[in-house]
Amino acid sequence: MTNLIEEEVDAIVNAANATSIGGAGVDGAVHKACGPGLATECRTFARVNGDWCPTGTVRVTGAHDLTKVKHVIHTAGPVGENPDLLASCYREAIKAANENKLTSIAFPSISTGIFGYPLESAAKTAIKTVAEELKKPGTLREVRWCFLDNRESFNAYRKALDSQG
Repeated sequence: MTNLIEEEVDAIVNAANATSIGGAGVDGAVHKACGPGLATECRTFARVNGDWCPTGTVRVTGAHDLTKVKHVIHTAGPVGENPDLLASCYREAIKAANENKLTSIAFPSISTGIFGYPLESAAKTAIKTVAEELKKPGTLREVRWCFLDNRESFNAYRKALDSQG
């Protein structure tokens, strides 16, 4: 298990909040590591129905003070269990990585913290979606998983990966 903000990849994915910038959990850690320039850049995005990053979509920014990565791909996951919206977060992040000609990306476990998505269900959706997206043409070659909490997330994602075959 590694810390998302310590990864050396082209992009990290920030589990963002749709309505606010630089909240708690992954979002807070990413904003702290990237410095104030990240929040400033995030505020430049047009709001959609009041959200700076609508649920299931992504916004791509620079990494600012986080020098080991080129971009931060922000996505706001669903509150509670919604497989379609969660899958959209992963799908859109991979699409953005390919559009920006990135070769490596690191994901957290989106929505399983304060958003309350059940961990095992989220892991299955994440692994299935990423596996499907990686079969499509694109520049992305490496996907890493990073968890802030403990071995529980690691074990859930490993189980989901093992069940993919």
